[in-house]
Amino acid sequence: MLPSQALLPAVVFALAALQALASNTFLAAVFEHAVILPDPTDQPVSPSDALALMNKNMDVLEGAIKEAARQGAHIIVTPEDGIYGWRFTRESIYPYLEDIPDPVVNWIPCTDPSRFGPAPVQERLSCMARNNSIYVVANIGDKKPCDSSDPSCPRDGRYQYNTDVVFDTQGKLVARYHKYNLFEAESNQFNYPKEPEAVTFETPFGKFGIFTCFDILFYEPAVVLVSKMQVDTVLFPTAWMNVLPFLTAIEFHSAWAMGMRVNVLAANTHNTSIEMTGSGIYAPAGARTYSYNMKTEDGHLLIAELDAHPRLSPATPPAVSWNSYALSVERFSENDHEFTGIIFEDPFTFTELTKSGGNLTVCQKDLCCHLTYNMAEKRDDEVYVLGAMDGLHVIEGQYYLQICSLLKCPSTNLSTCGQAVETAKTKFEMFSLSGTFGTSYVFPEVLYSGVQLAPGEFEVLSDGRLINQNTTSKPVLTVTLFGRWYEKD
Repeated sequence: MLPSQALLPAVVFALAALQALASNTFLAAVFEHAVILPDPTDQPVSPSDALALMNKNMDVLEGAIKEAARQGAHIIVTPEDGIYGWRFTRESIYPYLEDIPDPVVNWIPCTDPSRFGPAPVQERLSCMARNNSIYVVANIGDKKPCDSSDPSCPRDGRYQYNTDVVFDTQGKLVARYHKYNLFEAESNQFNYPKEPEAVTFETPFGKFGIFTCFDILFYEPAVVLVSKMQVDTVLFPTAWMNVLPFLTAIEFHSAWAMGMRVNVLAANTHNTSIEMTGSGIYAPAGARTYSYNMKTEDGHLLIAELDAHPRLSPATPPAVSWNSYALSVERFSENDHEFTGIIFEDPFTFTELTKSGGNLTVCQKDLCCHLTYNMAEKRDDEVYVLGAMDGLHVIEGQYYLQICSLLKCPSTNLSTCGQAVETAKTKFEMFSLSGTFGTSYVFPEVLYSGVQLAPGEFEVLSDGRLINQNTTSKPVLTVTLFGRWYEKD
């Protein structure tokens, strides 16, 4: 028999191993922050004034971080632009930037703040993580000097990057990600890295990847992290301006989690004057919690439990062959009247749902969309259409789309179909939507009246049909299969 002193390390190791094996779930938090913005100026402010503004925002973030930790959250994601906002030129944002080292340096800013020069923001974020024993994800700015030996070096002699950082429970910097797909005006402030970065890190509760806002619409780094790097959970700081009917934050981010079969922690900035709201904690089977608030100007903390390894979870839906059903049926239509319309500058082919139920098909190029439906009541004051779009989107970036959508028009005038609408009165007893997609990357969306999600009320069958479970509990705005054909970008 071993002496008791010899048994102790073995017992401790066994308990640690059991604890690691037991980490099948974790508590996640996201915070939607109403950012305190600087006064607009083309001229740089002093470093002390820049830090004063950032500290005001970090005061708010710290309150959310403390509350999330108090409730037992293991990780919290805060928004893109959440520390200094977005009213900048390349020159005026410079005082807000810090030199963020590669995490391989094994650095805890909270205990060694001056190791890489002045870094008060990283120091404070690190201490928030360390003092509350929680992973903290934040978005800040990185600056890197360069010179004439680098042919890509900007004229001002520095690179500036929109950057996400992650600090672990000890306050150590464990991840740094430079945003690759910049959104319009961002190119006036930031550079994109020469190569897209696939940033991952391991935790006791799964493998995490991280990218920012506009990145989610592109193959690199978003799809690479999930399909090739096999992350369990995506961390997603964002400053997302909602665009109905398909690119509302909660709608698209939830759909992306379902289509990619991965957890997504999406933290949005909050500014109703520019339609910026919508955060959530999403699993492959649907939203665990979300918030969409265009009525007030305050922030919001969300906390929910997630499977640490969703691919192993019995709740995760099976893989889908997105065109299997649609290719197996012949085109059907009870209404051969088709017309064209525009959604977000993209040309759609529409056909109207003229009856309370039936079967419809609408096609554009190689995409045919099939719909079987039955309304609970056909109203004279509401018009729904089935739409198809197969082509290259060229506004605010270029990316190839294949979209099938059942959607409500803002009025009975068919020329309004495709324009934004937030309310409806029509419920559906059943719907089944499918399409002859040429891509395997398809994201299922169901949006109810009042811009609300429908968690648990619909499913995607393995043959690619998006169907409802029962009569919809709320009136329907859109039922959509949003396809991204990355190879055609």
